[in-house]
Amino acid sequence: MHKRITLLDSISLKTQELYAIVFATRYLDIFTDYISLYNTIMKLIFLGSSFSIVWYMRHHKVVRRSYDRDQDTFRHLFLVLPCLLLALVIHEKFTFKEVMWAFSIFLEAVAILPQLVLLQRTRNIDNLTGQYVFLLGAYRSLYILNWIYRYFTEPHYVHWITWVAGLVQTALYADFFYYYFQSWKNNVKLELPA
Repeated sequence: MHKRITLLDSISLKTQELYAIVFATRYLDIFTDYISLYNTIMKLIFLGSSFSIVWYMRHHKVVRRSYDRDQDTFRHLFLVLPCLLLALVIHEKFTFKEVMWAFSIFLEAVAILPQLVLLQRTRNIDNLTGQYVFLLGAYRSLYILNWIYRYFTEPHYVHWITWVAGLVQTALYADFFYYYFQSWKNNVKLELPA
């Protein structure tokens, strides 16, 4: 009997959990520093959607059944400790919020690793999953453009930590982007090499 392949077979809960940690530690200022209504709403959307996705993948009866935890075995918590140690050493100011902000930047740079390993392991990349990972990478690429813009408009705000982490994360996507564009150009299903 063949197992029915679903979208969640190709989505990593481990990556979703890492992103939830990223946003929870990055947006600690949501209760202390008011920037704008837009900024507050966007932070709440990022937090709410991240934790909702994790909750659904872990607890929702139908979603939980379609998630393949046997393939999603990357030990993602081993990424958390090095990022935290790095943030304790490399930060702008030694305050709780600043260290957590640096931690969130470092963790976001590697949060995609469980997803990429899952795709490499299963080689099950349907169109929707390919688009999902491509858009995650595009988001990071656009984030670099945001930092370039901020460098010229708010030079005091941009820190070299964001540049390095952004470039590391974009480099992690490079292999996936190559195969994504090859499959798009040739109009064939995306397949990663073994």
